[in-house]
Amino acid sequence: MKSEFEIAITQLSSDRNLAPNIIIDAIEKALASAYKRNFNSMQNVVAKLDPHTGQATIYVQKLVVEEVEDEETQLALAEARKTKATAQIGDVLEFEMTPKNFGRIAAQTAKQVIMSKIRDAERDSVYLEYQDRAGEIINGIVRNIDARTHAITISLGKAEAILDPAEQIPGEHYRFNQRLRVYLMEVERGTGHSPQITVSRTHKGLLRRLLEMEVPEIYNGVVEIKSVAREPGSRSKVAVAAIQPNIDPVGSCVGPRGVRIQNIVNELNGEKIDVVAWSSDMSVYISNSLSPAKVTAVYMNEAEKTAKVVVPDKSLSLAIGKEGQNARLAAKLTGWRIDIRSETEAADDQERLAAEAAAAAAQAQEQQAAREAAARLLAEATASLDEEEGLKEPQEELAEPTTAVEDESLSQEPLVEWPEPEPEAAVEEITEPIDEETTILAAVEPEPVPEAPTSKTLEEEVIEEPSEDEEGEHKENKPARKDKSKQRILVYDERLGRVVSKKRRKPGRSGGWSYDEDEE
Repeated sequence: MKSEFEIAITQLSSDRNLAPNIIIDAIEKALASAYKRNFNSMQNVVAKLDPHTGQATIYVQKLVVEEVEDEETQLALAEARKTKATAQIGDVLEFEMTPKNFGRIAAQTAKQVIMSKIRDAERDSVYLEYQDRAGEIINGIVRNIDARTHAITISLGKAEAILDPAEQIPGEHYRFNQRLRVYLMEVERGTGHSPQITVSRTHKGLLRRLLEMEVPEIYNGVVEIKSVAREPGSRSKVAVAAIQPNIDPVGSCVGPRGVRIQNIVNELNGEKIDVVAWSSDMSVYISNSLSPAKVTAVYMNEAEKTAKVVVPDKSLSLAIGKEGQNARLAAKLTGWRIDIRSETEAADDQERLAAEAAAAAAQAQEQQAAREAAARLLAEATASLDEEEGLKEPQEELAEPTTAVEDESLSQEPLVEWPEPEPEAAVEEITEPIDEETTILAAVEPEPVPEAPTSKTLEEEVIEEPSEDEEGEHKENKPARKDKSKQRILVYDERLGRVVSKKRRKPGRSGGWSYDEDEE
């Protein structure tokens, strides 16, 4: 016969959906914590509970060491062998330390701790249960609707889930105690009494799971769902393929008279569902994805994953759908960008493309001709330059380098040869009759000259004044006047780099003769 303690543990484990050993373990931990709190103990305390009688016993654990550093947690080897003869260093010995009045005190103190431990164990149990069910459909009951955030709390039995407004089907209304099928998205531990569970009604996984539940061929693996594209509350497309031959995948999903697919439509609040056949040929797959419209031709670009689809003129609006919904769902289903054109538009585009191709070809031919002409001109210019350089080279070899010096002042003077410079300065004495029989000596010391324009040089010239006899003749014919003629000499000016003519002046206050530069 079970004791009252066993009956209470059994009832508690049934209500909390927990194993009895989990509850007993939580009670033992709570009793050990209560003992430490009441008796201010820093020892290693362990509580043990009899599962039949409910009797609690407190034990203090001590470690056997050679030298004791902490008396509350350690015990010397000699003392340990008094209690246990076979004790060795490193063993842990337990000593009973149960107080006399521990029953009532422990019950009151450990009550809150016990309930907290049980709640933690319950939360962990729920988390482990629903964590493995992520990605499945679960049934729930609407328990609360938040008027401010419009979030819905759904009771799952042991736990509660949250249906956010973003995960609700647009236009769908919910009421209290309404039963719903929701898609379990994720489970988190959370910090409350139960884990945080997030569910959805708009996830495309919900449609996939509903098809598995309603269509036995999909559940058994005979028909496979390849892709799902969904706009919640409006329309969805599902691509299916048969794994075994001689099976119609679309007919299996639709069911006799559309019963199977109609059940799913009712569950999703009237959402339209198009079931299309999947194909390994992408052009056929794109054509099927635009159902119910008929496709005339498909032109694909594998590199950019784009397709141009041609449909009859009367089927253009059907292929595009309301606000482009059909084309948008087909693009999501196939993963390709689809451009839909009517037959008339396609013909116009074809003519335009042909004209552009012809114009591009003509332009390419013109550019090629221009490049060829430019290449020929460049070759001719290169050849002519090579010929001119070949003619110039012999002439340059025959020509001798000469340097010409031109000067307007020297054009009027006769060119004379300039003597080679002597090792020592050459001095020439020039005497001319000047006032009162004054004789001037002009010493000219030629300097080395840079490269002369020609082999000819200039010689010094002395401009002589008229003699005494000529002066007498002039005196007879003309009245006597003072002769103001001056001595002129030719000298080489290093600064100018040429021969210049200079004239003498009368001595000034500073004494000595001075010369003014005159014309060459």
